[in-house]
Amino acid sequence: MIRKQQQEFYVVIERDEDGIYVGEVLQLRACYSQGDTIDELMINIKEAIELCLEDQADEQVSEFVGVQKVTL
Repeated sequence: MIRKQQQEFYVVIERDEDGIYVGEVLQLRACYSQGDTIDELMINIKEAIELCLEDQADEQVSEFVGVQKVTL
């Protein structure tokens, strides 16, 4: 069995006005999911990542640099 090389992805998580957790992988175009709990979100986002990787197989994954807080 050939095992694929592991890749790391960062998930930005927010909670919407209904209490649903929404996650987005900024490294992949249009890769997001949601769940009633963070555990459910993480299960769903893993599936979304796999689908995005299949769909975007020829595209290069962006490098995640970080998050900065800005106060105005």
